[in-house]
Amino acid sequence: MGDIQNPRSRDDLREKELPIGHSVIASAASSKRFSTPISTSTHRNYINPILCALLTSYAFIFHAFPCINRWTTSSTNAGSISATVPKFKEDTAYGWKDDIWPIREQTRWDISTDFQYPRKLVYDVEEGTWLRLDVGPNGDIVFDMLGDIYCIPADVIASSATSAVQALAILQGVPYDSHPQISPDGTRFAFRSDAGLGVANIWVKPWSGCRAASNQVKGDDLWILSDLDGDPESGENREKNHRREVREGRADAIKITNETFRWVSEARWHPDGDKIIATKRYTSSRAVPAGEGWLYNVPNATLSTSPLISGEGLRLVGRSLPLGWQPEQYGEQQIGPEEFIWWGDDRLIYSKNVIDINGRFEYGKDVHKGINTIFSYNVTSGVAETLVDANPGGASRPEISNDGRTIAFVRRVRDKEALVLKDLKTGTIRNIWYGLTYDLSIVSAPMGTYPSFSFTPKDDAIIIWATGSLWKVPLSLDDAGERISGGEPWKIKWKARIEKRLAKTRISQTDIAKEEAKPRQRIRAFTELSVDATGERVTFRAGSKTYWQALDHSANPVVVDPLSSGDEVSQEAIPLPVLHPNATYQSPSFIPNEPNLLIHMRWSDTLFSSIEIADISRNIAFEVDGLPLGRYDKPTICDSVGLNRRIAFVRKAGDKMTGDIVATANPGLYVGLLTLPSPFGRGQGTKLMVRDVKRLSQHIPSGRMRFTEGARNLIVYDDSTSSVIDLTASPNDVGEHPSRVLAKGKMSTEMAVTLPRESDSLHGAKTRLAAATVGHAAFVDLHQVYVANGLDFGGGDVLWSKPGPNATRGLARASVEGGHDLSWSADGKRLCWLLGPYLHSLEVSKLDECKREIQQDSNSFGIKCVKTLLNVQEISVTFEHERSRIKRAASDAFVAQHSPVADQETRDDHFDSDMLFILNATVVSMITGTEHRDVLYGRTLVIRGGVIIGSYATDDENDWLRIPPGAPRGKFIDAQGGIVVPGFVDVHAHWNGQGSVASSWEQRTFLAYGLTTVHNPAIDTVAAWTERARVESGSMIGPRIFHTGTIIHGGTWKGDHEDIVDMAEARSALTRLKVEGGPYSFSYKNFQLPARSSRQRLIKVANELGMNVHAEGGMNFDWDMSLRKFVPHALLETISSSLAVPRDAYQVFNTSASIHQMTKMGLNANIGAHGEPPLGMNYHKEMWFFAQGGMTPYEALRSATRHGASSLGLFGSIGSLEPGKLADMVIYPAGMNILEDISLTLQIRYVIKGGRVWDAETMIEEWPEKGKVQSMPPLSAD
Repeated sequence: MGDIQNPRSRDDLREKELPIGHSVIASAASSKRFSTPISTSTHRNYINPILCALLTSYAFIFHAFPCINRWTTSSTNAGSISATVPKFKEDTAYGWKDDIWPIREQTRWDISTDFQYPRKLVYDVEEGTWLRLDVGPNGDIVFDMLGDIYCIPADVIASSATSAVQALAILQGVPYDSHPQISPDGTRFAFRSDAGLGVANIWVKPWSGCRAASNQVKGDDLWILSDLDGDPESGENREKNHRREVREGRADAIKITNETFRWVSEARWHPDGDKIIATKRYTSSRAVPAGEGWLYNVPNATLSTSPLISGEGLRLVGRSLPLGWQPEQYGEQQIGPEEFIWWGDDRLIYSKNVIDINGRFEYGKDVHKGINTIFSYNVTSGVAETLVDANPGGASRPEISNDGRTIAFVRRVRDKEALVLKDLKTGTIRNIWYGLTYDLSIVSAPMGTYPSFSFTPKDDAIIIWATGSLWKVPLSLDDAGERISGGEPWKIKWKARIEKRLAKTRISQTDIAKEEAKPRQRIRAFTELSVDATGERVTFRAGSKTYWQALDHSANPVVVDPLSSGDEVSQEAIPLPVLHPNATYQSPSFIPNEPNLLIHMRWSDTLFSSIEIADISRNIAFEVDGLPLGRYDKPTICDSVGLNRRIAFVRKAGDKMTGDIVATANPGLYVGLLTLPSPFGRGQGTKLMVRDVKRLSQHIPSGRMRFTEGARNLIVYDDSTSSVIDLTASPNDVGEHPSRVLAKGKMSTEMAVTLPRESDSLHGAKTRLAAATVGHAAFVDLHQVYVANGLDFGGGDVLWSKPGPNATRGLARASVEGGHDLSWSADGKRLCWLLGPYLHSLEVSKLDECKREIQQDSNSFGIKCVKTLLNVQEISVTFEHERSRIKRAASDAFVAQHSPVADQETRDDHFDSDMLFILNATVVSMITGTEHRDVLYGRTLVIRGGVIIGSYATDDENDWLRIPPGAPRGKFIDAQGGIVVPGFVDVHAHWNGQGSVASSWEQRTFLAYGLTTVHNPAIDTVAAWTERARVESGSMIGPRIFHTGTIIHGGTWKGDHEDIVDMAEARSALTRLKVEGGPYSFSYKNFQLPARSSRQRLIKVANELGMNVHAEGGMNFDWDMSLRKFVPHALLETISSSLAVPRDAYQVFNTSASIHQMTKMGLNANIGAHGEPPLGMNYHKEMWFFAQGGMTPYEALRSATRHGASSLGLFGSIGSLEPGKLADMVIYPAGMNILEDISLTLQIRYVIKGGRVWDAETMIEEWPEKGKVQSMPPLSAD
């Protein structure tokens, strides 16, 4: 029959009676995959061609039945056409609508022409990885490799047993093409491709065999190559693009799906050849792509079609809701069906993870117990049945024979991966071959749990990929008609020419040694912003301290510059006066009606939280007493007049960073009474008492709080709501005071409101004003700051910035690049927020000047006009850096030891006291990357001011003379022949305590295990830079912290998601990251962004900003009891060890072997322990795993040091022990020869970071502040 025109909407697809055909022929016949023309010879027992033609006409007119399958074996199967034809049953997904994402639609982009690929790589291969394949009706084999598609002609396959045959490229180019499938009649070819916008969709093109489809250009086709030698992927020239598409083999391809956020793969043809089933992938807030089975019509390639609509198609098999879930939670289900194939005309077979039943994908499942089950599903009745159970070993990647009797699938059997057959008539299961590569059902595998494979046209063999090759597995029939192994599988020998276009390889280099040479270091990330009553001053936290700053209302415009050094900022912010200068302070705010008083919290690892009041006019501080031991935060004072005030604050329970052992009871929101200090009375240190304390609520808000109407009401801010608590009302039976929501955001991560005032009415409508619950609401939606007038939304309205009819009426975008820490002045006239060191402020009354632009701009809500109203000023906060502190501490130590009589010798007399000598060392320098040149025996390492001066042979007098005079004033460590290596670099570390005020046991643990540099590829931007500032300023110990900041997330998590639909959004995204960390912000992470166009845009901007991209698309260990010194014991108790399965079942050993092979070809291999518990120790286990893959101990150490530093662009400053680099190193005891036994790397004697030395066993400082110990909260109950 002819192809049915593709309906243009989901409703059309559902209403039309799609071709089913099961009433005409038996299911066994209709399950045949291949359908060839009736004119083919050998037509005994076939339907008369005239009848077929009549049926074809009937089907064309009524969209009812396809032509009868050629391989029908009984004429009685023809039967009579049923008067009624059942429809395919739509899965309604419990009524859930996918109508939120994407927030903004992608703008025009072509991945082949809008991004440069200036290099061409050509090489030949005879093996490949993860080759997904299909076999056509004539026996041609098509398979994908490295994003291109190749074909082996059927007539040469037989000869491939003895010599390699040439695989012909049929699709090449920049787009990533995969999952090839030839139609049942052999006339068309479906594949997955991200051509165009860069989102995976299903495409179809004509097919007439391997050789005809091959894009190996020759003879008369040479014109195709004209003009391609220069820059074939650039420009908008239509003719040039057409030549490129012809050259790549895609000029006659049409797209039959048009997803721009979700994506589609693994198309399988329906037996009638006019539609396909495909797996549509949905990401949730976690970005684990769950599958669903969607039906798509395939239009005739010769017919013109109307534009495809994103999201159209028919859901046949959706996801299931876990027990207790509501329909609105459907989008968060991370587990779904996948790997669909047709079984006849109206049944599907698919695989599904049945272990993760709570809606969340979990790692570490036992593949031997089974993970995936194979199901069948009747698409007309909606009935599903289990075909193959998960236990034992799982069952995935089903494929069906052409006669519909046998399915083949893969499963784990002990330490082997088996190809398994099941007879669908008798139920017999046979393992026929144990030579497969391990399946990937244990991980989230949108690429397939195993590469697709295929039965041959006569069902006498299976063609499948395994161990880098294509294999033919012979089949035969036993006496019962069941398929069994037909002999020994044999390898299909082939070769292919790979031709890839490559973008420029670039790693931005960051000279952190140069940055750290500056005597004062700058903090760029600020948080906890609060504005005073009139909007003239702000206070905030930077690192471990709190500051205040006056707003600059000058007309001089300041532009947010992510590359600014900040040297031109003339005035530094002013620190608040405090009682304990070495303590950590947080949560500052101004006290209303007392313009010189501020309140903030002080943290002590042993005494926990205390409240202080700072008087900035007299530069003195007061202690607030009267509260029991506990963790307090967010103090605020009411806006009454006089010294007797209400105070509100929160009390927190314990956590993993501050400890959850001591003072954990009764968390919640509290109020009390406090008498403020008189501006003319009490002096520094005077104690003030909190009294009459009572709990208002058990709820602890995520944001700030502030009183209104004196002390009558308390407004509390959460991520997505602002509420008001009535303090005058009586509490309920459980002690909670009544509250009501003032404003609510749909996707906001911050919210702050003002109460209505008559002057807020922009329209002069007092009746509307009276009904308003707030004056203005400010909120952060997808990283941008928005403002809504309370007159434009009601209490039940949800604030949202999605363009279109769902956006809040009158919404104005206030930020250009983004912002955080929203704060209103108490009079509600000025909104302030932070972005790196840039303080933004906006007088909201001025928004009326942009009223027209706001109303007319439904996409960016008037930002082009609003940005002209902003006041932006740069804040400067600096601290004394580590080099200066080491020099000062070393000098103090020398004076204390050698000059007890304080004759005030000048510091210059002790200029060399900051020198560190490591004697008798076996130095593994990692300077060259080759063992025989890098391992140096009997050396003396000389360090000064945290920088390596040199490595000298102990008996080399000439070299020794290079050491400056006065050496005895320095520190000497006798290594006793022990090995010294550069500090370890963890390029993929994770931790959780970046937002805590406590000293970090996580960072101390990293350092104790020799990790002097850690790089976190997914962490809150501001919190992580704040934590880094605390380490670098000396408030707590830890390694050098680098990170990507908040990930650029392709999933639907509101705090991380970004669409990156144009270059402006790409620039904003990276500016937000860069500006918070300055030169130390050199990396970003795109995490499962569905569109390659988005990723390309980011790379373009990253090149401008000097940033590197870090993209992302069960353990076994021995106990190390020394962990109990650094890690909370409760965390260790949750860790178990397993040796119950074969060694080869652990993929890590196989991966390690592959990594070793790559390093032999010159590639860098990095160690990244992912922050898996036990923290620190698992980094060393990864080194051990590398050695298990074939690396020598030196090569594993090279990966942990030199390679890691190089990959981060930091090798100019760390990663080797050579002059001019930062003194980060690890010293091993004598006899611990880690160059022979890599398992000894845990036995560390000293850790040195920047010249500061710690005893690794105790983390007590050895030099320059000998005996200093980092305080820690009580973390364990024993």
